[in-house]
Amino acid sequence: MDPGLQSILLATDPNGAMTETALFAESALLPEGWARDVRFEIGADGSLTGVKAGAAPDGAERAAGPVLPGMPNLHSHAFQRAMAGLAERAGPSAGGGKDSFWTWREVMYGFLGRLDPGRVEAIAAQLYVEMLKAGYTAVGEFHYLHHGPDGQPYDDLAEMSRRIVAAAAETGIGLTHLPVLYGYGGFGGQPAGEGQRRFLNEPARLLEIAAAIQKDHGGGQVRVGIAPHSLRAVTPESLREGIAGITEIAADAPIHLHIAEQEKEVRDCLDWCGRRPMEWLLGEVEVGARWCLVHATHMTEAETAALAASGAVAGLCPTTEANLGDGLFPAPDYLARRGAFGIGSDSHISVSPIEELRWLEYGQRLIQRQRNVLAVEPEAASVGAFLYKRALAGGAQALGRPIGRLAEGCRADLLVLDPEIPALAWVEGDRLLDAMVFAGNANPLRDVMVGGRWVVKEGRHMREETILKRYRAALAILASA
Repeated sequence: MDPGLQSILLATDPNGAMTETALFAESALLPEGWARDVRFEIGADGSLTGVKAGAAPDGAERAAGPVLPGMPNLHSHAFQRAMAGLAERAGPSAGGGKDSFWTWREVMYGFLGRLDPGRVEAIAAQLYVEMLKAGYTAVGEFHYLHHGPDGQPYDDLAEMSRRIVAAAAETGIGLTHLPVLYGYGGFGGQPAGEGQRRFLNEPARLLEIAAAIQKDHGGGQVRVGIAPHSLRAVTPESLREGIAGITEIAADAPIHLHIAEQEKEVRDCLDWCGRRPMEWLLGEVEVGARWCLVHATHMTEAETAALAASGAVAGLCPTTEANLGDGLFPAPDYLARRGAFGIGSDSHISVSPIEELRWLEYGQRLIQRQRNVLAVEPEAASVGAFLYKRALAGGAQALGRPIGRLAEGCRADLLVLDPEIPALAWVEGDRLLDAMVFAGNANPLRDVMVGGRWVVKEGRHMREETILKRYRAALAILASA
């Protein structure tokens, strides 16, 4: 990290080391509920060393508004931020059918051929600034753009991964880096297509990337896991080899996988093995709490129950799932079974945890023709509060990070709401979260802290002008290519 950024983002002593700090909030959401007059003690490592309600300020910095835990973003493909909006022109597909996820994928393949490491880093940094300003304080980067445009590895196998780590370090966001295992073009080990050549690795080579990032960057703000892309991009053998390899690197490393996103995927899986994707995975692999199954849109009732019982997290990305025409996750049944879930911005058509939570509920209202559908537990009177709190817990679990809770031992990742936002006037407690999720479109955040560092103050990221300038330059080159 460069010295200029260090001086801006970190609380420092005269020798440049991080120092212990304290923050006082008149109102804060703690694990046991809303509390008044909360003092947060923040250690030099960016963790909360003490949280006390009913305390006195005693010289602590005062938060300008109510304080919430920062939201984890459990699913991101950073480079896709720069192609948001490029696939919104209707037209005949190559196969003569209607526009779909599969036609969108062809647009994506064409776009990624223009990306080099510097442009990927510039795009990721801009995205992460946007995430932080929106209230995402950690991100799970499902990273599958590994090689050069011709499919040949860079001299450093981890070159592209290091660019993601650099973007996260510059912006200050917490990162769970998930190098993607992608070896095939369809179920049963079908050959990959030309558009997929930048993604391809055998397990051993992919694990070299994961090990390099763990060795050189792991700890503190960077966590490393693995992401077998989908059952159509791995074989049973490579899936098991990848899981075993990442477990040797870290026994509790997160494992993320796309599953049952599209009906065609379900049909193709049935043709391959006679079982549906979720049915095959839960029957053949030991799936547990360190797993995040992304989308899981098309499940039977039995699969929904089995996923909820497994302890894995369902990674839901409602704005991307809507944009791609995926369908709606069976949320009422899943949540009634107390299944864990978190949210992600995926293709970054939208970068807003509020919009993800809003559309998680609104999608169900439209098909059920009811209101307040997802308040499925007796204690869940406030829908916005229920969804926000559950997404905090599931997102933290999926990213394998001590976040999502303002408690001693957790990272000091927190949001300060802007008390001047009209939608938040005259409400408090869980009603504040209801208003935040469902009332208006103004960004309700004023300040954002990650790992004890203020990264956004008064709605502005400390590096946003410099990062935006690089992003614009990268896009100008892409547009002229």
